[in-house]
Amino acid sequence: MPRQLGELEDAVMTRVWQWNRPVTVREVLEDLQRERSIAYTTVMTVMDNLHQKGWVRREVDGRAYRYTAVSTRAAYSAALMNEAWSTSDNPAAALVAFFGMMSAEQREALRDAMRMVVPLPKDAVPPTGEAVDEPVDEPVEEVVDERVDEGVEAADGAEPEAGR
Repeated sequence: MPRQLGELEDAVMTRVWQWNRPVTVREVLEDLQRERSIAYTTVMTVMDNLHQKGWVRREVDGRAYRYTAVSTRAAYSAALMNEAWSTSDNPAAALVAFFGMMSAEQREALRDAMRMVVPLPKDAVPPTGEAVDEPVDEPVEEVVDERVDEGVEAADGAEPEAGR
C-alpha cells in the first residue's frame, strides 16, 4: 500500500496530475518557483525519487526526461483511505466515525459515488443493455440516501475507538 506523499512530492505530483500530460523537470520547477525558492536539482531529485517509487514513468525526450503519472490523484486518495481503514481493529466503527466527520459537500459526493455502485432498480436498463442480475425494489437515490444518512446518524452517536 502507498505511504502518504511528502509535502514536496505532493506539490510535484499535484502538477503532474493537474496537467495530465508528460512534463519536464524544468516545467515543474518554473511552476513551483512561483510559490517558493527551489533549485532545479531538488525538483530533479524529487521527480527521480517519484519514478523510483513507481508514482511516475519517464521517457527520454532529447536531453531531458518527460514524466507522466502512473495513476490518478483519486486512485492515490482511495489507496490511502483503504490503507487507513484496513488497519483499524474495528473497520465498521472507523467508517461510522469517518462518516460523522464529513461535511455536507462530502456526504453529497459519497451519495454520488454510491449511486455508481449500488445495483440498479429492477425496471432500469443499464447502459450496456444487459440484464440486471440482482435488482433492488427501491429507486437508487432512495437506497443511497438512506445508506449515507444511516452512516451519518450512526456516526453522530459513535464512540471513538479505544486507543485510537
